[in-house]
Amino acid sequence: MVEWSEKERSIINNIFSNLDYEDVGAKALIRCLIVYPWTQRYFASFGNLYNAEAISANPKVAAHGVKVLHGLDRAVKNMDNIKATYAELSVLHSEKLKHLLLLSFNKMISNAFSIPLQLLSDCLTIVQAAFQKFVAVVVSALGKQYH
Repeated sequence: MVEWSEKERSIINNIFSNLDYEDVGAKALIRCLIVYPWTQRYFASFGNLYNAEAISANPKVAAHGVKVLHGLDRAVKNMDNIKATYAELSVLHSEKLKHLLLLSFNKMISNAFSIPLQLLSDCLTIVQAAFQKFVAVVVSALGKQYH
């Protein structure tokens, strides 16, 4: 279990209360797909991801980025039990990704979701310790099913 100080809770709540979900969510996923192009394999159903322009103009990418960011609201509202909050979603993601049994010769599916989400969090954050800690706990909760 993660212990949150009142200051950390306040910082995280303040970040989310002032967030422009439509703008930040879309930009974070767009940035992740451009900076880490190998993550595009998880979004093949989104259509044209051929280059930065296509990714930036893709409405499915933008909508999913917003959806992911809104998904973090669940953790903000349940900071004392984030793992339980994401238990069902973790199972759902692991089931959806089962067809990717091996990413490479020695990387198993346990990395299939947690690594892209960590990369997305890197694209989303501007190195703020409390927010990094929060997103790391979310990543752990979502990746729990893989371990």
